[in-house]
Amino acid sequence: MDEKEILRMVRALEDLREGQKLQIERQQEALALQREQFALVQKQAERAERLQDRAEKLQDRSKEIVAVARKILLVIIPIVFTLIVYVSWLIFR
Repeated sequence: MDEKEILRMVRALEDLREGQKLQIERQQEALALQREQFALVQKQAERAERLQDRAEKLQDRSKEIVAVARKILLVIIPIVFTLIVYVSWLIFR
């Protein structure tokens, strides 16, 4: 091998090394971007979980309110019916 071929091989190896360095830098950038995206997804998942918990609490509260309203109606309807009958009796007597 002569000196030109050796220099050419050295340059080729240096080019390979530079290409590998560039590839490593790009991989590091891609990994950093993936970490950011993962953090964002985690944050969104936590927010969705909080919203879901809040929605469940609201549904439970609504369920309690409806149950109380039904109980009240069971008491009020007979009283109103009785009052209507009594007023009708007074009017038509």
